[in-house]
Amino acid sequence: MAVATREQAPAAADRGLWSWITTVDHKRIGIMYAVAAFIFFLIGGFEALLIRTQLAQPNGTVLSAEAYNQIFTMHGLTMVFAVIMPIAAAFQNYFVPLQIGARDVAFPRINAFAFWLFFFSALFLYTSFLFGGAPDGAWVGYAPLSTQLTEYVRMDYYSVGAQLLGVASLAGSINFIATIFTMRAPGMSLMRMPVFVWMTVVTSFLLILSLPVIGVGLWQMLFDRNFGTLFYAAQAQGDPLLWQHLFWIFGHPEVYVLILPAMGIVSEILPVMSRKPLFGYAFVVFSGIAIGFLGFGVWAHHMFTAGLGPVAEAGFGLATMLIAIPTGVKIFNWIGTTWGGRLKLTTPMLFSLGFISMFVIGGLSGVTHSIVPADTQQHDSYYIVAHFHYVLFGGAVLGYMAGAYYWFPKWTGKMLSETIGKWHFWITLIGFNLTFAPQHILGLDGMPRRTYRYDAGLGWDGWNMMSTIGSYLIAVGVLVFIWNIIRSWRNGEPAGNDPWDGRTLEWTTSSPPPVHNFDEVPVVHHVDDFWYRKYGVDEEGRAVKMPEVSGGALTVDTDSGGEDADGDAHDIHMPSPSYFPIIASLGVVTIGAGLVFISSGAIGFALLALGAIVSLWGFMGWAGEPITKEAH
Repeated sequence: MAVATREQAPAAADRGLWSWITTVDHKRIGIMYAVAAFIFFLIGGFEALLIRTQLAQPNGTVLSAEAYNQIFTMHGLTMVFAVIMPIAAAFQNYFVPLQIGARDVAFPRINAFAFWLFFFSALFLYTSFLFGGAPDGAWVGYAPLSTQLTEYVRMDYYSVGAQLLGVASLAGSINFIATIFTMRAPGMSLMRMPVFVWMTVVTSFLLILSLPVIGVGLWQMLFDRNFGTLFYAAQAQGDPLLWQHLFWIFGHPEVYVLILPAMGIVSEILPVMSRKPLFGYAFVVFSGIAIGFLGFGVWAHHMFTAGLGPVAEAGFGLATMLIAIPTGVKIFNWIGTTWGGRLKLTTPMLFSLGFISMFVIGGLSGVTHSIVPADTQQHDSYYIVAHFHYVLFGGAVLGYMAGAYYWFPKWTGKMLSETIGKWHFWITLIGFNLTFAPQHILGLDGMPRRTYRYDAGLGWDGWNMMSTIGSYLIAVGVLVFIWNIIRSWRNGEPAGNDPWDGRTLEWTTSSPPPVHNFDEVPVVHHVDDFWYRKYGVDEEGRAVKMPEVSGGALTVDTDSGGEDADGDAHDIHMPSPSYFPIIASLGVVTIGAGLVFISSGAIGFALLALGAIVSLWGFMGWAGEPITKEAH
């Protein structure tokens, strides 16, 4: 038996900017994902405010049509690929190894490469504003609009930038699957894993299976634009609908890539704040798997106005109804978890309950899309905008906010202010509903999406003004959140190792954890193993606190293979820092820049050559450097 609470004091070499650039520690990489995602969240939010300001009144003049197309395209790309996906990766990188009792991920350098490739690819997309303008064909990039106007490189940035971000996601997904399947603590069977870990498995497989499909479509777009191919040219027997099929075979599973990790976070928070085990653990796990599986069979409900024919429309309509079943199972299990519990209405709990309620609204409006005539009316209207924001903001973003408040103590050793956090929650919830509830009415009243202005007298003026006021209220909520972070980082209440009375293994180690996570690898005997080490059950089935031992510290079963005959722990070997992943990622992004400007001749080929040299240097250096260092 050993106490897993010792925090390692960082050596001088482990501090400073260079240590962050070269780190391969999964926790630091998780923090960098979180910081980068939040920066892009602020950028994407500013773009949203520009959009709503333009539409606040009829015939808005804040943005031209050309600027509006670029801003709303970049808003969509940013929020999907540079905010929600990387914030999920932030939580997954930091907490999956801790929750499964591992000291790091399976491939630490690939982990670093994936982060830097994501970060530089997102920055690369934004350099488009300096060189010919940003992508302007919406985040869906429908052909033939995306393959026209080849004198501009805007949609080349889209095709190459999305490819690069996809490679980063693939690298991260492969790493998570290898880590979870091979590095779990002794005794942690698959059905003893935390739900958040399970949802990481499902989303990783979704990305591995769907990203190659959109990759084919993006290469075809690049070839149509630069090399004279005609994949999407109807006048030359190409097929513009081919792009829609390729995009949505990726795009609908992508929705679940964005929401399933948030579902996993909420499934971790509700039992802790209800002081009850998760109701129907196996049902929650298998419903998540079912959502991932069925998510590949509903893509064409985005195409009911494309003339697919009654058989296809009926089939995809039924599939859309079917996928509501496992989603409903999760919702009932979450409600069952809270039912009869001793609820603690902390800020993480409020955001979790907000997630459930807003996601239900988004789900109910989504079910209407399974009805082909209704979907035909709603298609490309503001009703669709309202629906997916209820799912992806009301669902995913509120879920990740819950995770931020729940795990901030483990990241920093400090508690976020509960009072300020509750202000943040209520301002955000009110602002969110004020923004997107009116858009249901606007859509049913005929307002099309992707329009940069509208005439007066259509009955849309008041609803649009209400929506714009709500968007500014959300911005106020974000400012409150930033204030809470800064205040708590400087003067927050010390958290201790287990401030929420948690149930899973990350709460057994110090806050923040040492570089090697655990002094000794824990041995797992139950789902929520840490909870059962703290509590027994009395004759009436109520949880009873176990007596404290070892000088007041809770002991955790560990794998004794790390101790020598005298009981002293062996030195723990951790992966060495490396600057080669960042070099390799810079080289890959430079190759991408060369592809964007390939039609420019010498500039494109020079960038391609430079990128090839830099990436080769990075990968060769990576392959030849030492693997581990000792953590004492």
